[in-house]
Amino acid sequence: MRNPLLAAILSIIVAGLGQIYNGQIGKGVIFIILQIINGALTLVLIGWILMPIVGLWATIDAYLVAKRNNERHGLR
Repeated sequence: MRNPLLAAILSIIVAGLGQIYNGQIGKGVIFIILQIINGALTLVLIGWILMPIVGLWATIDAYLVAKRNNERHGLR
């Protein structure tokens, strides 16, 4: 059982960490790489636009995947 709220909080701390917590290692690594790239892009300002978008996407995805996995296994 994965806690959806914890998955979301982990992704707020580091985009991709919630996915890794959910067992989606590849997706988590992709989100982490995207945020590293966004960090580099902040030097040309576009990263400031993309970073919160990727972070929000990772947070929502981590929450929904944990919730869906719990429902699939008959957990609340």
